[in-house]
Amino acid sequence: MKDSFSLKEKIASGKTMLGTWCEIPSPEFINVLAKAGMDFVIIDMEHGAMDYEKAGKMVMAAQVEGCNALIRVPTNTESAILRALEVGAEGVIVPHIETAQEREKVVGAVKFPPLGTRSLNPYTRAGGYKSQQGFTKNENKRTVTAILVESLQGIENIDEIVNDKNLDIVYMGSYDISAALGVPGDTKHTKVINTITSLTKVIHKHKKVSACLFHNEEDLRFFKKIGVKMLCYKVDTGIVYDEVSRVKKLL
Repeated sequence: MKDSFSLKEKIASGKTMLGTWCEIPSPEFINVLAKAGMDFVIIDMEHGAMDYEKAGKMVMAAQVEGCNALIRVPTNTESAILRALEVGAEGVIVPHIETAQEREKVVGAVKFPPLGTRSLNPYTRAGGYKSQQGFTKNENKRTVTAILVESLQGIENIDEIVNDKNLDIVYMGSYDISAALGVPGDTKHTKVINTITSLTKVIHKHKKVSACLFHNEEDLRFFKKIGVKMLCYKVDTGIVYDEVSRVKKLL
């Protein structure tokens, strides 16, 4: 395994991180992305076709190359979050957070007591397959808590949603935000750009890492300008599709 920094360490350093979303249920494909230099990957169990067994193998395939792996769980439930963490992901990203109460539920499921209610089984990959002193305390420090804000209610409640010392990352779902604002799919619409800019200011005020999707150099310059540190380049399926389409047009 390559020497690597934890995602928490990368966040603390202020490093700008490059990653992508993974819809393809393939450890081999995610290993290619990691080998190519991705800092992190987000394994998508909301929209993707993978189950927990496949997701666990994908986590390992990323981590063996020094790439950090998060899992987007399908629902904000203790069971979904626990199982994602037990297969070895460094954290979870939970979709459709609209209130402070929903964020509290996320944090409670991610953290062991006394910070939360996460159930303890040291004999999983997350636990190192052995009982060890100080594990829960160390895991509470190491595990990353991330949420997705992607609705009008989430946008309206952003200040209270992100006001939690145990929250690390706030991902702004630009496609769902565009739909919520009445311009579905137009992520470069002024309404979307202004909303993301405003959200980012609040996220940074609370000293959280902001994250968003970009497609090209123009997008990248914009997000770097407003201080987004966690940058998702497209989606794995989109990366492959766009490259094949580009070459096809050359024929």
